[in-house]
Amino acid sequence: MSPTYALEARFARELKRLTRQQRVAVNTARDELIEALRHRPPQFRPGLRVHRVQGHEGVWELTWAPDGRATFSYGPEVHLGEPHVIWRRIGDHSILSDP
Repeated sequence: MSPTYALEARFARELKRLTRQQRVAVNTARDELIEALRHRPPQFRPGLRVHRVQGHEGVWELTWAPDGRATFSYGPEVHLGEPHVIWRRIGDHSILSDP
């Protein structure tokens, strides 16, 4: 099995606004995140810079470009023992003010 995911509506809208090149970068980072989540504990590549968003309990940040960020949280497991990622926001650094 693999980790499962869901997209919040705002994430889906923001994703559509990205350029094709940005979406390729996001997809690459997403694939790396999924691979890291297959390990217990997760083994995030340092360049992904996965960490908690300060001041926002349960929200995590992923870096997919020098000024490209995506935020996510973990939801209830869909498949027993597999993480469920809820994608919240995507864009530049400004999304972190309301992740």
